[in-house]
Amino acid sequence: MAVTPTYPGVYIEEVPSGVRTITGVATSITAFIGRALRGPVDDPTRIQSFADYQRAFGGLWRESTMSYAVLHYFRHGGTDALIVRVHNGAAAAQIALPADGETLTLAASSPGAWGNNLRAVVDYDTKDTSDTSLFNLTVTEVDPGTGNPVATEKFLNVSVTEDSPRFVSKVLEEESTLVEVSGAVPSARPDATPLDGSGNPIPVAPTTNGSDGSDITDTEVTGDATARTGIYALDKADLFNLLCIPPLTRTTDVGTDTTLAAAAKYCKDRRAMLILDPPSNWNDVGDAETGIDSLRSDIGTDLATNAAAYFPRLKMADQLQENRTEEFAPCGAVAGIFARTDAQRGVWKAPAGIEASLVGVRELSVKLTDGDNGRLNPKGLNCLRSFQAYGKVVWGARTLAGEDRLASEWKYVPVRRLALFIEESLYRGTQWVVFEPNDEPLWAQIRLNVGAFMQGLFRQGAFQGTSPREAYFVKCDKETTTQNDIDRGIVNILVGFAPLKPAEFVIIKIQQIAGQIET
Repeated sequence: MAVTPTYPGVYIEEVPSGVRTITGVATSITAFIGRALRGPVDDPTRIQSFADYQRAFGGLWRESTMSYAVLHYFRHGGTDALIVRVHNGAAAAQIALPADGETLTLAASSPGAWGNNLRAVVDYDTKDTSDTSLFNLTVTEVDPGTGNPVATEKFLNVSVTEDSPRFVSKVLEEESTLVEVSGAVPSARPDATPLDGSGNPIPVAPTTNGSDGSDITDTEVTGDATARTGIYALDKADLFNLLCIPPLTRTTDVGTDTTLAAAAKYCKDRRAMLILDPPSNWNDVGDAETGIDSLRSDIGTDLATNAAAYFPRLKMADQLQENRTEEFAPCGAVAGIFARTDAQRGVWKAPAGIEASLVGVRELSVKLTDGDNGRLNPKGLNCLRSFQAYGKVVWGARTLAGEDRLASEWKYVPVRRLALFIEESLYRGTQWVVFEPNDEPLWAQIRLNVGAFMQGLFRQGAFQGTSPREAYFVKCDKETTTQNDIDRGIVNILVGFAPLKPAEFVIIKIQQIAGQIET
C-alpha cells in the first residue's frame, strides 16, 4: 500500500517483487491398499520405512500380500508410503474391568487377533489417595509365545469424572496406541487388580477375543466414495503419486473390471499412476499376450494412460517360511524402482534399464527371451527380464495405453509421469492467482512464475531442446484470455513442453569400407 506523506522527510515503502516460487511436488509417494495384522482401518497412514510399518501395522503376515509388497517397496528404494488397511469382519478384543458393580470396557485400538495379547492392571497409588475417582491404569501387550512384554503404556491419575482434565476416555483417546474406552465410563473407578501370593498384580486378560476376520474381497478394497473407505480413503491424504493394490490373497487376484477399473479412474482424477500386477493365470507368454488386451479392455483405454502393467511375477525368499522360495506380485518392487529412479535421475527418466535392478529376486516366474519381449512390448506390457551380466531388471517403460495401434501421446511412463508432476505442481503453485485482478499485470506475474518453474526443470534436463525456446513455452496474455473470459472470471494459462522419450530401440548400423583402388 502506498505511503501517505504528512511531514517533510524520507519515507520507506516496500514494493512486492511479484515473485511467487512454485515448488515441485513429491513424485513417488506410494499408496498401498490391503490387509494387515493391526493398525488404523480406512485411514491412510504415512510411513517412511518398513520399521514404521512394523510398529503401526504389525509387520509381515502370511495372510497379507500387502505386507510383502511394502517390504519389497522399501527394499528397492522407496522412501515414502501411505498405508490403507481394509478388513473383512475383523473384530477388536475387549477387556472388561469391574467397577463396583459396573464395568469399564477397554477395546483394542484396532481390530485383529493381536488384541488378545493385551493385559490391563489397575492400582490406586495416585497423587491423592483420598480422591476415589482417580486410579492408575497400566496396559501391556505381551508376546504370545513367551508372555514377555512387547509394549507397555502407563496412565497415571486418570479419572472417571467427565469434568476432570484427566478423564480416562479422553486420555486414552489422545495418548494410547493400544486401547480405547468402549461404551460409557462407569460412575465408580475400576476395582484394583488383585495380587498374587508374591504381591504382584494379576493382569486382566481380554474377556472378548479379537479376530482377523476373513480374506478380503474386491468389495472391501473398492470401498465407498461417500463413506471414504477402501480406495476412496485416500481422499483424506493430501498427495500420492503411485497406487499399488496387491492380490487379495496369495491365490486370488484383484478384480479387473471392478476394483482395478475404479482404481484407474481414481488415479486419473488424483493425477497418479496405477501399477498393475500380472494375474496369477498368466503362466506363459501366450497368456500374457492375450490377457493384456483383456485387461486394457476391462479398465478402458481412456483410463489406461494412468496405469502400467508388469510381467511376470517374482520368486523371492519368504522370511516367514524359513526363506523358502515363494511367488510374489511385482508391484511393490516396481514402485520402489520408480522411487529410486526419481531420486537418482528425475521423474523424466524411465524407471527401466540396467540401473532398474530387482533386489533379492531368485528367479522370475516366466523367463522371457528377446522374442517374447518383442511380442509383449508392442502391446504395452512391460517385461521383467533376467540378463547374465545385469541380473533381473525392469525392461519396459510403457503405460497401459502404450499399445502401438493406439498411437497414444501418453505411450511412455516417464512422459505421463512428468506431465502429472507439472500439472500437480502448477495446480498447487498458482492458487494465489484466484481472485486477483484479471489484467496484464497478473498475466505478467503468471508468466514470470510459471516460466521460472519450467526453466528450473529445463536446467535439470527434463525437456528436449538446447534452449528454453525449444524446450517449453508459457503463454498467458490477451490472446489466451479474451474479454469474454475476463467477464466470466476466467484466466487461461497455456503451458507446453517437449518431453524426453526413452530410447527403446537402439539401432547400430555397420558398414564395410571397401579398400580404395588406386588408378
